[in-house]
Amino acid sequence: MAKLIYKPKMSLGEQAYVPAIASGLKLTMGRFFNNVFAAHKKDASGNKLLRRGDIDTVDYPEEKRVYPPRFRGVHRLTHRMDGSPRCVACLCCSTACPAQCIRIEAAEYPEGDPRHGYERYPKVFVIDELRCIFCGFCVEACPCDAIRMDSGLHMPPSTQRAHFLFNKEMLMAIPGADGTFETANPRHEPGDATHPGVDREHSH
Repeated sequence: MAKLIYKPKMSLGEQAYVPAIASGLKLTMGRFFNNVFAAHKKDASGNKLLRRGDIDTVDYPEEKRVYPPRFRGVHRLTHRMDGSPRCVACLCCSTACPAQCIRIEAAEYPEGDPRHGYERYPKVFVIDELRCIFCGFCVEACPCDAIRMDSGLHMPPSTQRAHFLFNKEMLMAIPGADGTFETANPRHEPGDATHPGVDREHSH
């Protein structure tokens, strides 16, 4: 059975919508002038003095917002002590990526390298930042702490798609928010005294 809904009765002023428009304009203009005057009030550290109800705005790009420590910024590849990437091309990050924006081509270390026959390195490592949804699954899946999103940077504006394809060299050139390229997590490399000595030829 259908239920009838009657149209509420409206006064002439309500039908004209003039009071509602005036109320909205009053709120908008009030916020506008509050922020205009608040933009020139700063404390000793140079931070804006905002009152309750003010909108926190920044004069970008001259003034940039400070991101929290857990902000998922642009990806970066961490370095080993010798400057090489910590990535071992295990493809865990590309497998875990729901957007399938990571492409890796693995390669073997040359003869004579202590890592030859033990692990691989990424010959090609490309992230399509336009397809990335910044979920952080790649960081969680990496067993070597090779990929991180702690750069504290957001994507720079551009009108060319090629600028959003980050290759291995670009990812390794991006430092962390602390300015370093390495990671605090220890990693025992082949040849180190602390290395367990397990490789493809020696199981123990």
